[in-house]
This record gives sequence, structure tokens and C-alpha cells, in this order.
Amino acid sequence: MPTLRTSSELLVQIEQALHAQGYATCIPEELYAPIHYTLELGGKRVRPLLCLLSAQLFSADIRPALPMAVALEVFHNFTLLHDDLMDRSPLRRGQPTVYRKWDENTAVLSGDVMSIEAYRALEGIASAELLYRVFPIFNQMAVDICRGQQYDMLFECREDVSTDEYLEMIRLKTAVLLGASMRLGALASGASAEDAERLDEVGQRLGLAFQIQDDYLDVYGDEATFGKPIGGDIMNAKKTLMLLYTREQLEARDLVELDRLMTLGQEHRQERIQGVTALYDKAGAPVYARAQITRLTQEALGILGALSLEPERTAPLVELFDSLASRMS
Repeated sequence: MPTLRTSSELLVQIEQALHAQGYATCIPEELYAPIHYTLELGGKRVRPLLCLLSAQLFSADIRPALPMAVALEVFHNFTLLHDDLMDRSPLRRGQPTVYRKWDENTAVLSGDVMSIEAYRALEGIASAELLYRVFPIFNQMAVDICRGQQYDMLFECREDVSTDEYLEMIRLKTAVLLGASMRLGALASGASAEDAERLDEVGQRLGLAFQIQDDYLDVYGDEATFGKPIGGDIMNAKKTLMLLYTREQLEARDLVELDRLMTLGQEHRQERIQGVTALYDKAGAPVYARAQITRLTQEALGILGALSLEPERTAPLVELFDSLASRMS
């Protein structure tokens, strides 16, 4: 069997493929500079890495999956430009967000172009048959992400959001992209439709865990490591799993205090974040969140293990799952 590439080696190929898109030299500069800036901020490249690692489960030749890996990463970063604007987030990966560094109109228009560039990257798929299979999956993923973002915004104005509704929202907003990354990578390497669908399930479990972990880190993470200000979800009244769980666990007096804290404005930011965090601690929300992260990660590993693939092929994926699950700072 040809030598399989490590995650580090695949990351090098991902960076080379992203650089080859040439956004740094596209014109007008005012339109493309924010795209280059966003991609240069880096990140873990989880989605393209999942795509290539999934491709490598079935073939050591990951070249057919590279256009998909690029498309997934560009599309993911497009959503961040618009999300940061909608959430009024000042920082992304420790640096000013596009709408803060440039302006709001730039974030909208450069984001629009990024979404188109993601589809343009798919033009690199050499097989017409494969491209025919990829487009419906990519399109459904794109629509689902927008649906999830809309639910996320709607939930900010509702007090009766259920845990099931929250989980469906983050499945759409976050998990379907990780699921599609694994599914498309597998299809690029000739996997059966059934195996590719199972890997989609793996990715979606991982995506749910990943989003719950992000919610956790938004409250309990290290701001320098997390890359954006702590407490943003609390200030934006995001209906996270920890907030919903806390509401279920607290007694009436504490619920009144929680409601009071959540009405405080930016001038009382520290009081609001510290007060809500204290109630999270009282309700056991951080322990609950970590337990859900562990459960979902183990479910993902269980589905992966059921595919009966050689351990040397699945080992890089398992290592990636472990590293994501341990990202607690």
C-alpha cells in the first residue's frame, strides 16, 4: 500500500492549494484583500483536513479531493465574514474581523465573492461523474448553514428554545459542514455511497461536539488562545446548550437573577458575564457540556470503527478527534 500522509503533511498541501488560488493578487484589491487576509489568519483547517483524511481512508491518492478541500475551507471562511458582522464580533483568531478592519459593506461583498470562489474551486474536479455527485451535497450543505444561522438569530429573541431545537440549530449551522467534508472526501476516493453517508454521520457528531466546545470556550476559555473576547455569546444572548441547561436546573430566585443579568447592556459587560458564569457554575453547566462533548466524540469514533477499515488508515482521523476533544483552553 502506498505511504499514507500524516495530518501535518496534508496541512502543507492544503496551504499550498489555498495559496494557489491567487487571492493576494486578484483585483480590485479592495474586494480580494479581505479574502486573502481572512485565509491568512489560519485556523486549524479542520474541514479540509477532514476531507483529505476521509479520502485517504479509501485511497492514498488524495489529489481528486483537493478541489473539494479548498472549496470547503473557502466556504467556511465566507460564513465567518458574515457571521462576525451579524454577531458584531471584534476579533477573529486574535485579529480584527473584516468589518472592523475595513467596513461592513466590504464584509458583505467580499463574503459574497468568497462564496462564489468556493464553487469556482469545485471546477478543479476532473471527473464529470464525481462533480455531478458533489454539487447536490455541497448545495444542500450551503443552504443548511444559512438555515442554521437564521435559527441562531431567531433564538436570540425567544425564551422558549428547547434543547432539541438548539441541537438541530447547531447541526445545521456547524455540523453539516464537517459531515459534508468527510462525505465528499470519501466520494472523491471511490467510497460507496453507504460508507460516505456513514462518514457524514461521523462528521456531524464531531461537528456537534465541536460547537458545544466552542460555546464552552466562549465562557471558560483563555482569550489569548481562543482568539476572540470571552463572553461574546452571553453578551449576544446566544441560546447555547449551557444557557438552556442552566435554565432547566436553576430555582426560581436564580432564574430571576439570570434574567436580570441578561438584560444588562455593554456598559455592564463585566457584571453580566461574571454573573451568568457564576450561575452556570452553580447549575453544573460546564460539567454537563464537557460530558456531551465526550459522548458525541465517542459516538463518532464508534461509527468510524464500524466501517471495518484498516487501523493505519483511521489512525490520523482518531488523532484529530482526540486533539479537537482536548481543546479546552
